[in-house]
Amino acid sequence: MKQPSAALNEDNGRVLEEVDPERILRIVDKHNKGRGGLIAILEDIQTECRYLPEKALRIVGERTRYCLGTACHVRGAPRIVRELEQQLGIKAGETTADREFTLETVNCLGACALGPVVVIDGQYFSKVRTSMIRPLLDEVRRGVDKTDIHKDKRIFPIDVSCPHCNHNLMDETSAVDGYPSIKVRISFDHKDGWLRLSCLYGSYNSSTELDIPTDTIVKFYCPHCRVELPSTSNCSICSAPMVPMLVYGGGIVKICSRCGCKNHMLDLI
Repeated sequence: MKQPSAALNEDNGRVLEEVDPERILRIVDKHNKGRGGLIAILEDIQTECRYLPEKALRIVGERTRYCLGTACHVRGAPRIVRELEQQLGIKAGETTADREFTLETVNCLGACALGPVVVIDGQYFSKVRTSMIRPLLDEVRRGVDKTDIHKDKRIFPIDVSCPHCNHNLMDETSAVDGYPSIKVRISFDHKDGWLRLSCLYGSYNSSTELDIPTDTIVKFYCPHCRVELPSTSNCSICSAPMVPMLVYGGGIVKICSRCGCKNHMLDLI
């Protein structure tokens, strides 16, 4: 097997390796035969290269299929959009006069098995039917953030690790919401420190030693390998980089890096 050669440039203190397209294609072909192959492909590339090179991700993107919202579409998503437009009195892409709601449509939210999916302030509502729209909007107006995180079945704990070194990011010594927190390092405006996130998917609670101004885009780093958590997509709400973490058991969770934005995505395989 051809051995990797080291490139001359460095990224965060580590030497980057040249990517051999043939090696990446062999990994893709090995796993791209059934459901759930993408996660296995990324894990093998990470093992092979010790990180996820952009060139390798482009090869994967060209060789694998992209979801264009088919699952939600065939389950009635267009009817859900029409009902939302009627209830809100606006069209997709518009904002209500009171500035309370903006209605947007997207091709994929990374939760095909739960479709049709509606996301409001980062909270996922799965298998939505037209009859659910009015109660859903009423719930949101009352305050979706007031949900009891310990009783709502849509909120559940996840165990995550670094997508670069695969080291577990859970901190059992410091709890948030009564569970071990997700511990990462962050930086912005020449400041850096610790951030502990709730491991409850659907909770926005966190603690940090820094005072982060709202709307600030924060960089996330693994506390073990010190490498910045690599973003491969942007937030569908505010366009800031989405920060990925590997979910134990198979999957990826992404959170928006902009302080104040509650967008997050979960893709479980």
